[in-house]
Amino acid sequence: MVTVNINKISKLDNQVNESYKRLRTNVQLCGNDIKVIAVTSNIPNEGKSSVAFYLASSMAETGKKVVFMDCDLRKSVLIGRYRIKNAKLGLTHYLSGQNEYDEVVYDTNVPNLNIIFSGPVPPNPAELLGGTKFKMLLSTLRRNYDYIIMDTPPVGSVIDGVVVAQQCDGAIMVISHAEISVKLALNTKTQLDKCDCKILGAVLNKVPLAGSGYYGKYYGKYYGKYYGKYYGKYYGNYGSYGDE
Repeated sequence: MVTVNINKISKLDNQVNESYKRLRTNVQLCGNDIKVIAVTSNIPNEGKSSVAFYLASSMAETGKKVVFMDCDLRKSVLIGRYRIKNAKLGLTHYLSGQNEYDEVVYDTNVPNLNIIFSGPVPPNPAELLGGTKFKMLLSTLRRNYDYIIMDTPPVGSVIDGVVVAQQCDGAIMVISHAEISVKLALNTKTQLDKCDCKILGAVLNKVPLAGSGYYGKYYGKYYGKYYGKYYGKYYGNYGSYGDE
């Protein structure tokens, strides 16, 4: 297994770090049968990718064997954000049959944490994520890891997120403070309910904190208004930088 260095991990202050510990504890209290967890949102740039990554890292800190899987095949930000240089293969390479399982799983410099990157943007992301190869991959990961944390596309915006959520034991909704209407959040919840994905809870992100500014200080700014503005075409570049 090839090792990659995650070179640019933001140092969280104590208050934010404690929030992730509480999130981690709440997930663990959901039961031993909750292993595959989707982290999703309503629209882009609510911070779901950061929440998913730091949750996976927090889980790994407890000694659990964790794999973080980037399932946002249309707009991955992971490689660009963390300045990862030697990751050449990803999920799309495996799902399209070009590479084997052990070629797309990377070890990291974070103890107990492995990563599966998204790979290059495919022409048929929903079909790949809904195919037999994806189900086979999850079956293998369930045997090899304590937790599989999946960064998914926003459920409220493209079908890919729903397709992934169908295969998960539960989902966490990331909701950006003061940017998401109750109606939109409820629509996202309805989508998850329809695909029989258990909602484990919600993370209210980018909340003003006394003396700490905004969560966005750590997770990035909100750049987009509607997901369709971006996902109306294939614009994502493998390794590009953004705030998912």
